[in-house]
Amino acid sequence: MKRILGFALGAALFVSACTPPPSETKTDTPAPPANVAAKDVTIGFIVKSMSDTWFPVEISFAKKAADKLGCKLLSQEAKTGEAVLSTIDSMAAQGAKGIIICAAETQLGPAIAAKCKEKGLKLMTVDDQLVAEGKPMADIPHLGISAEKIGNLVGTTMAEEAKKRGWNMAEVGAIAVLKEDLETARQRVNGAKAELTKAGMPEANFFVAPWLGAVDIGSANDAANIVLTQHGQIKKWVCLSSNDDGMMGAVRAVESHKIPATDIIGVGINGGPPIQAEFDGGKPSGVFGSIMLHPSEHGGKTVEMMFEWLTKGTEPAKLTLTSGTAITRENYKAEMAKEQS
Repeated sequence: MKRILGFALGAALFVSACTPPPSETKTDTPAPPANVAAKDVTIGFIVKSMSDTWFPVEISFAKKAADKLGCKLLSQEAKTGEAVLSTIDSMAAQGAKGIIICAAETQLGPAIAAKCKEKGLKLMTVDDQLVAEGKPMADIPHLGISAEKIGNLVGTTMAEEAKKRGWNMAEVGAIAVLKEDLETARQRVNGAKAELTKAGMPEANFFVAPWLGAVDIGSANDAANIVLTQHGQIKKWVCLSSNDDGMMGAVRAVESHKIPATDIIGVGINGGPPIQAEFDGGKPSGVFGSIMLHPSEHGGKTVEMMFEWLTKGTEPAKLTLTSGTAITRENYKAEMAKEQS
């Protein structure tokens, strides 16, 4: 018994001697030594929905970056908070040392951060910031866009096209398909609303269509139809959302009410494959354009930043914002070629 007690006491003293005092204790996982081999680095990339066309493209650029760096990338869809926590466990078990995430339930930020800390994982967010008590968790490195400014660009693009068509903005209605529990989405929509009302559209003509259920074109169509049924007196519409799918669902709904394409201006956000397919189809539609974001930066750059953090201890900037480019049928091929180069 004395030997056991002596051994325990010795172990406790050893641990105590190796533990820094409270003032020196770091809350983050210590960075690996700078000579960690790239092949020994595994990064997890978690997205909220692979049915949203943005995320498969984003992940494809993340994989390209990982291949170029010589590290391993694990990617996974996680549609709920519970799925996110389970995926973090799984990725940690597979050797991940860092997690990049666009979470489905951003309000679970503290739980996600705690899980990563428990597993010794570095954490970075992309696209949507994690939230604690209604505020972004600014201490977690984040790469995203200025949601309000992107929304402003949506609004000015629609207002300028309406002016070219000679529309009376006092007679124009706006349908904004909105995922109301997502702060980034609200900022985008509010940014567009500010520019439309500045251009003369009555605030009373700006209608929010709650985006319920699956976040896809079909459910966006259903949401917009409710607005159209209630406001059949309006004959000219601008359609917007937080992404391309939401905008396209709204445009399809307006078209189904026998309003011609010349009386619809839809501007989305992302500028992904659905927009390209729409433009390539050649058939006139109410889809006027999109604000092309840059998945090469959101996917590729975040992997590069995480890699530097894991191998050299270089923590990413707390906030990195990317910009967007307005694309239409006239310029989309040239702008998309730039993105792929």
